[in-house]
Amino acid sequence: MRTNLRIFFIGGRMSYRAMFDWLNPWILFPTLIVSPICQVLLFAYVGRSAGVGNDEFYVIGNALNYAAIPCVFAMTFTIQGEREASTLSIVLATPARRLPLFLGRALPVIVNGWWVALVGVLAGTLLLDAHIPLQAWPSVLVVVVVTSMSCTGLGLAIGAVCLRVREGAVAGNVVFCLLLVFSGVNVAPADLPGWMVTVGSWMPLTHGIEAARLVAGDSSLGDVGGLLGRELGVGLLYTVLGLLLLTWFERESRRTASLDRV
Repeated sequence: MRTNLRIFFIGGRMSYRAMFDWLNPWILFPTLIVSPICQVLLFAYVGRSAGVGNDEFYVIGNALNYAAIPCVFAMTFTIQGEREASTLSIVLATPARRLPLFLGRALPVIVNGWWVALVGVLAGTLLLDAHIPLQAWPSVLVVVVVTSMSCTGLGLAIGAVCLRVREGAVAGNVVFCLLLVFSGVNVAPADLPGWMVTVGSWMPLTHGIEAARLVAGDSSLGDVGGLLGRELGVGLLYTVLGLLLLTWFERESRRTASLDRV
């Protein structure tokens, strides 16, 4: 048990820090601070011009949407980066159990997504006419954590696919755009076609964004418990899918000697 905990916490932290052997740390500032604020402002002013929604609607939707950037990309790069550095075979050759090995890498990613979403929410409340009651903030924080966990599960699934494909960044960008369109970020699900609502219900963010908008109003965590449960369920589904794909691709890569092929 102690070994698994060490792999989960220490291994996950070291893997996250290792990403900056492949990425310049300064990329965090424009990507995870400036960009979410710009996205929040852009769609808030588009909504004002169109006379649709209010500032709170766009601030919460776009701030949580941007949590998908670190959750999807960082989780993908923790796996793809090992492969590009030809260290993946060393990692997988260890006797460490795969569950704590890969889930431990998700923990700092979840924290990253959580604070990126909060940057967007805080900036929106300071720069726009978005008003979130003080007593609602603890509930908002909980919803953001759940949403970040769900997006990280999706990132794990994409990272598993990166054992076979060359560019995870392309897949990550496509997924981010799909989340932007299908998850009710800037258009309420009630205004979307039925088929888009059905697709969005199986994607992260959808239920989390709806829950965050409700608790930012006058709802309690108990009132949105069903939404949070569905958001966690979607995240768990992608997490299990990612772990199964990692297991399968690892076995196939060993069989075909393609583990470090880039």
